[in-house]
Amino acid sequence: MKSTALTHVHEVLGAKMVPFAGYNMPVSYAGIKDEHNAVRSSVGVFDVSHMGEFILKGEHALELVQKITSNDASKLTPWKVQYSYFPNEAGGIIDDLLVYKLEGDGYMLVVNASNIEKDWDWLVANNTMGVELYNISDRTTLLAVQGPNAAKVLQALTKIDLAGMTYYTSQKGSFAGIDDVLVSATGYTGAGGFELYFENDHAELIWNSIFEAGRAYDIQPVGLGARDTLRLEMGFCLYGNDIDDTTSPIAAGLSWITKFSKEFVNSANLLMEKENGTQRKLVGFELLERGIPRKDYMIVDAKGKEIGIVTSGTMSPSLNKAIGMGYIDVSAIAAKSEVFVVIRDKKVLARVVKLPFYKLN
Repeated sequence: MKSTALTHVHEVLGAKMVPFAGYNMPVSYAGIKDEHNAVRSSVGVFDVSHMGEFILKGEHALELVQKITSNDASKLTPWKVQYSYFPNEAGGIIDDLLVYKLEGDGYMLVVNASNIEKDWDWLVANNTMGVELYNISDRTTLLAVQGPNAAKVLQALTKIDLAGMTYYTSQKGSFAGIDDVLVSATGYTGAGGFELYFENDHAELIWNSIFEAGRAYDIQPVGLGARDTLRLEMGFCLYGNDIDDTTSPIAAGLSWITKFSKEFVNSANLLMEKENGTQRKLVGFELLERGIPRKDYMIVDAKGKEIGIVTSGTMSPSLNKAIGMGYIDVSAIAAKSEVFVVIRDKKVLARVVKLPFYKLN
């Protein structure tokens, strides 16, 4: 099992460590609810160095990105970022990812930890145009500093104008005395904040600098448990739960990052699917009775007929109610439709709601 450059720090802090995507990762420190609330109210730090990073360089780098991703990367200017996915030939999703436009002809793809090897192989197999490819995953530390006070904490450590950075942009500069740190504003929590990419050698120095700067804001380390509850409150997809190699991106609500102004892997079939509609679609729901929905729980109608399946579920710390996402037959749902989640052989009443669950002020 792999470790990040900060695994020993998490262990000293008393984190509960679990295997995740082949890495030894912190799932919680003080407790998921406390960490969740720290991010929503002030600021928290996630070590997400298990994520994968690929660099693409060369005059045909854009051509390769356009071929294998769903979004239109030609719209990116230097230091802009884009959410996208790798479609497969069978109509599913190899992975969802971020595409960073770097300086010159360079791009960085940030992929999910569980898919690094699969994604890299896909990238290499499709590189018929001689693009320079570099897998920098194992030497890159990635910290996500999230919450309404994130900019205040981090600004003391850099001359980059963090308050002036708009959503889905990035900049490179000095941070905590370390040069060439890539700072971005993408986020996976809905609480605002920044991501920091840098060489592993600087991990402990930068981690300690952030916590020193954030002491006045009661900054907290946050594990993967709260990362999941935070993302679910925003209705953000999690690969392996809500999307995978078999799920349709159209059914998953990813039409907005599926741009048919260009040709890409399986684009013709996806266009037909968008025009014809899908049998099921990914929706959000909240329970109206006691219970917690979990992945793979059955969703049924009032007569007990199966109409869908849960892909993600939790008790929302911010809303104090049970929420979830799942694929439901299009014919069985409408606005505020009532459905039932089968929990321990009992039908528990739920209502389909519009995403996100958590509405930002």
